[in-house]
Amino acid sequence: MLVDDAKDAAVVGAYLAFYADRMIDGEQRALCNLGGWSVLPEYRFHSVRLLKALLAQDGYDFTDLSPSGTVVPINTRLHFEFLDTTLALVPNLPWPSLPGRCRVSADPGVIERTLTGADLRHYRDHVDAAAARHVVIRYGGRWCYVVFRRDRPKNLPLFASIVYASDPAVLRRGFRQLSRHLLLRQGLPATLVELRVADHRPAPSILLGSPRRKMFRSAHLKPEQIDYLYSELVCVPF
Repeated sequence: MLVDDAKDAAVVGAYLAFYADRMIDGEQRALCNLGGWSVLPEYRFHSVRLLKALLAQDGYDFTDLSPSGTVVPINTRLHFEFLDTTLALVPNLPWPSLPGRCRVSADPGVIERTLTGADLRHYRDHVDAAAARHVVIRYGGRWCYVVFRRDRPKNLPLFASIVYASDPAVLRRGFRQLSRHLLLRQGLPATLVELRVADHRPAPSILLGSPRRKMFRSAHLKPEQIDYLYSELVCVPF
């Protein structure tokens, strides 16, 4: 928070952050995801002090997954790097369902019975998150836990935006059945998915020209170790 002591410690600015302790490739990491940043106009020259105070926290890796256009150059000067956000738009089609090969379910009981370990913990942590929707794809003896958002441009429920996929290989095999589920069960005519999340480009799809930037700052983590859980993307509908 930014406060003005001359005005009885009135709050004149705030920077929202989401914190999580994550086990990443066998190593415990403390993550700080930067969220909303708001400062009253007459105090804007102090704005960067809020960001620098957050970045001064020792032992954290930082992400900024929805920076505005004015924030991107500030982050760049403070040694943030860009994630690859190449984005595919996939039409959700009523693909035929082949019995027994691949199953998709959003039933909480099925998800609870299917997931184990870290996947089950992530599901339980996010089951009540305001922007998160949950699906499990089962293929043979494997599964992929998928978290997606409902993105509503101009308040129209058009897109499922995939935020997380625990097993991209299963996602690849089951993408058409997921697409069918999102169309027929969720009423969503299209899916947006970053290629780094899906680890492939679904077909048919088109690549979008100007995907939104996502950034991170870490001396330890590589881009492929960063996902979008425990962030505003699962907590805040917009």
